[in-house]
Amino acid sequence: MPSTPSQAFFSNFLGSSQNWYKYTILTFLVVNPILFVIDPFIAGWFLVIEFIFTLAMALECYPLQSGGLLALEAVLIGMTSPKQVYHEIEVNLEVILLLIFMVAGIFFMKRILLYTFSKMLTNIKSKVALSLMFCSASAFLSAFLDALTVIAVIITVALGFYGIYHRVSSGKKWSDEEHDHNHDKYTELNKKDLKQFRAFLRGLVMHAGVGTALGGVCTMVGEPQNLIIASSAEWNFVEFAIRMSPITFPVFFVGLFTCYLLEKIGFFDYGVQMPESVSKVLNTYVKEQDARRTVKEKVRLVVEAMIGLWLVVALATHAAPVGLIGLSIIVLATSFNGVIKEHDLGKAFEEALPFTALLAVFFVIVGVIINQDLFDPVFNWALGFEGNFQLLIFYIANGILSMMSDNVFVGTVYINEAHAALMRNQISRDHFDMLAVAINTGTNLPSVATPNGQAAFLFLLTSALAPLIRLSYGRMVLLAFPYTIALTLSGMLLISSGFLTDMTDILYEYEWITHHTSEYQTTNTTYSLFKNK
Repeated sequence: MPSTPSQAFFSNFLGSSQNWYKYTILTFLVVNPILFVIDPFIAGWFLVIEFIFTLAMALECYPLQSGGLLALEAVLIGMTSPKQVYHEIEVNLEVILLLIFMVAGIFFMKRILLYTFSKMLTNIKSKVALSLMFCSASAFLSAFLDALTVIAVIITVALGFYGIYHRVSSGKKWSDEEHDHNHDKYTELNKKDLKQFRAFLRGLVMHAGVGTALGGVCTMVGEPQNLIIASSAEWNFVEFAIRMSPITFPVFFVGLFTCYLLEKIGFFDYGVQMPESVSKVLNTYVKEQDARRTVKEKVRLVVEAMIGLWLVVALATHAAPVGLIGLSIIVLATSFNGVIKEHDLGKAFEEALPFTALLAVFFVIVGVIINQDLFDPVFNWALGFEGNFQLLIFYIANGILSMMSDNVFVGTVYINEAHAALMRNQISRDHFDMLAVAINTGTNLPSVATPNGQAAFLFLLTSALAPLIRLSYGRMVLLAFPYTIALTLSGMLLISSGFLTDMTDILYEYEWITHHTSEYQTTNTTYSLFKNK
């Protein structure tokens, strides 16, 4: 226990983080102003590296605190300005509304999602078929919802079923409320089955996690950086999906084939079957739950299913900005399902708001990059290449950085630089569109390599489920490795194939692009809406 005020202050600083991590952040805070006086450009790059470090160490301390201190100092010493930060937030307001309202809206649709995944888990007997269903269902849902919300549902399902069997294997009934999942009391037979069940759930949740990446890359609402990229390119929901399709559709089937092989061959800790004893317990539980479901609860499921249909239609037709569609989900789901108390509404916002605050901190770092011209040399070097090889360079660069840090941060920085190059007449509108595809796929596909690369993976790793099923950082990296190789290489092959150029020609031929404002045309005639034939 701290015995002096200084010791107490240091103990409180960044809470339970390791001392070496606290000293590292303090060192950053001391060194940055000195470097800024010596050379602002070098100081800016050090800040970016420091911020990436806080993202990579997210398991030690959530980046909002440590990264936020670095961002606050950057504003105070003049590396960027509050006006610049506010401008970045203002430009990306739709992304913030997405995180606040869409994630909260899906919170009120968890019943139908839990019901769907529970039925899959108990009715599909083949582990290969079940894995493919979890992967594809997660991909479909992530294309229209937020990946964090989808993985939260998967965690809830897995945690619920784990708890049910753990109670029974410990000699209790599943209706017993008082039970500690972290303390095992069972026979040797149950111990073996529980160990196997843990491995079964590990594989299943990882397939679902990869599914969120496969689906999340496809649409502008799948991941936060997708919406930032779509906003910068002025693409609506349909055009974004079409633009990405030469890469995302083939990669989706590569992902499913990888899932099939892993379960069939049993490599990398996959292929473990559900023990028969566990299957009997879970099936009995689900049947009893179905029998006890009241008419009122059944109506709630129907209402949520109808709201889900409205969500898909509204997003596909671009009926309103994504955040406002999420707000409509909140209004409909709460109004028709009897959620009327303020504290019941508040629970829905708990998952999204920390990440929303972190995104605002991202925009401080983006402001520093813009004000100090940090990415100009790197970006100009990449632009020195030509054709599909240049697109491949952007894909690889975004992928590697996303593995090490965070795909939202990387995607935001690179699309801003690409848009600035467009405004400086360095690239044409057509080329900017193809770069946007390379940036989006680069941040979404190779980033499955590490938990810090994918927010959904990090959420899974820090959840209450992870220690119960023995899912550590290293084990998650191992489980993700075959997917990383398959998705990254297939993306590279497709990026370098010339499909993106062909898609651009098709879009112009059939005049899909009709919404771009005259801003690009008046800035430079090379940005004209349609190609000269």
